[in-house]
Amino acid sequence: MSTRRSETSVPALQKLAAPVTVVALVAIWQLVCSVGLVPSFLLPSPVAVVQALIGDWQLLAGHAATSLAEAALGLAAGIALGFAAAVAMDRFELVYRAFYPLVVLTQTIPTVAIAPLLVLWFGYGMLPKVVLIVVATFFPITVGLLDGFRSVDPDVIDLMRSMGASRTQVMRHAKLPASLGHFFSGLKISAAYAIVGAVIAEWLGGFSGLGVYMTRVRSAYAFDKMFAVIILISALSLVLMWVVGALRRRLMPWERGGD
Repeated sequence: MSTRRSETSVPALQKLAAPVTVVALVAIWQLVCSVGLVPSFLLPSPVAVVQALIGDWQLLAGHAATSLAEAALGLAAGIALGFAAAVAMDRFELVYRAFYPLVVLTQTIPTVAIAPLLVLWFGYGMLPKVVLIVVATFFPITVGLLDGFRSVDPDVIDLMRSMGASRTQVMRHAKLPASLGHFFSGLKISAAYAIVGAVIAEWLGGFSGLGVYMTRVRSAYAFDKMFAVIILISALSLVLMWVVGALRRRLMPWERGGD
């Protein structure tokens, strides 16, 4: 009886580990600020950050809507281009050898370095933000799908072809199901990159967005509002990653069956 209780208590403790850690860190943060170990103009307390978040909530919501729209467009375009590139590189070996190094090269270029060029080329509207997000999200999607396509057992493909299956049928019934896990892993990373990419692009020019709001409050040395927008950006990224995880569980029910 005691063994069963201990076994059931372990998962409960594991679920509480992260919330308890976060609460403990926030409590330490508040204590450091309350006793004056760090000046308030350098490190605002959690209470001041929450007050700033509530006080500017309507303004933050408007800027967040702009950043989310940019992230959604860029992520959708990144998924479409990544899928097309992965299919082409899986189908043609020459395309793989020619373009895979270029795909990897896109991840060696700092987004902060190319953001000013995109603003110079495309102006201060939404287009340069979307392009930067596509550059940031394209790589995880492409590599994830390509690894998934190539993880299929060659004997399975040979068997399907011997039974008269076309390339489209092999892709649909063998390669796509095998690539779903890799795809959602890359999509979770890309979802976080999308928000961060939008904010970075907005730092360098724009009329609305969380990055624009961040540059304004930074110029005013309003660090409580600075921390508030950082927390909001982190929360949005976590929500998007949770949505991807929920979509994965929905489309891959066999993973839940194996738990």
